Amino acid sequence: MEELLGKLESIQDRFREVEKSIGDPDLISDNNAYRDAMREYRRLEPIAEHATKFRQVWDDLTQAKEWASSDDAEYREMGREEVGVLQDKIEEVVQTAREMLLPRDETDDRDVVLEVRAGTGGDEAALFAGELLRMYIRHIESKGWTHTFVSSSEGTSGGVKEAVVNLSGDGVYGWLKFESGVHRVQRVPSTESQGRVHTSAATVAILPVAEEVDVELKVSDLRRDTYRASGAGGQHVNKTDSAIRLTHLPSGIVVECQDERSQHKNKARAMSLLQAKLMDEATQAQHQEESDNRRKLVGSGDRSEKIRTYNYPQGRVTDHRIKLTLYNLAEVMSGDLAVVIQPLINEYQADLLAGLAEDD
Repeated sequence: MEELLGKLESIQDRFREVEKSIGDPDLISDNNAYRDAMREYRRLEPIAEHATKFRQVWDDLTQAKEWASSDDAEYREMGREEVGVLQDKIEEVVQTAREMLLPRDETDDRDVVLEVRAGTGGDEAALFAGELLRMYIRHIESKGWTHTFVSSSEGTSGGVKEAVVNLSGDGVYGWLKFESGVHRVQRVPSTESQGRVHTSAATVAILPVAEEVDVELKVSDLRRDTYRASGAGGQHVNKTDSAIRLTHLPSGIVVECQDERSQHKNKARAMSLLQAKLMDEATQAQHQEESDNRRKLVGSGDRSEKIRTYNYPQGRVTDHRIKLTLYNLAEVMSGDLAVVIQPLINEYQADLLAGLAEDD
């Protein structure tokens, strides 16, 4: 326990250094450095606060044990009572400390590229993909994070065939990374006259936004095409070649962006998306053995590969990875995703803790 407390207090010392540095005018003038410092500050703050709590409980327990071995009968009795109470408290703070000190995925603090695509199920799949997209946008807004559309394509009867959205916020990738995969819906489509339940699917991909140091992008490896954007935007959209298509020749990856009226802005967003895709490809190649734990692969979009089912007749949401079933479908589709995301994170952390215990 003392070794664990020592680790916490070392982090607490680092937190105080960062806390002091964020008031430095030189750091404040460097936007990237200041952003990184603030992220570290917010990440370390709860650990530093827990270190103070751990120290207090530890010191109280040490004092109580001294009293429990005292020659004075009154002190001895009081000490034994205190030891019993504090022993439970120390176990709680130790467990919390271990969870806080679990190995971190360095990409957890990254911003995210969210991709939602209709899978099997025709028009109903596109409608469901659109509802999933709204669900994530509402959730992002409820957490005070921001989103920016990169591209989207409507289904023939509504919804979306595919949509790409940039999400920005503290810890957004760490929070959403287990959402990647096939999402299945079971319900009676509005076009179904016999009242039969149909099953459709959509895929969700959560990609961490690449930083410039992560991916080497050579101009010679890119082919850039411009074309006239379609959809909303008025006459300006139709008269200028503002839309951008980038092709990464070595990998064959193609990205498009047409949401902005400015060609330069579309190009910047397309470059950011391409970097994220290249980083994701590199990550998969480097960590293939860890992919089951680190990242949930999207799959082909087939219903049988589902990670989660949304059953409308029963008002049920089931996450098949951890066998979690909830009967609050309406709330989940309205953006209340914490009830399904937090259990996934808890399960992941429990697996990490179990692995660390085996190593010990």
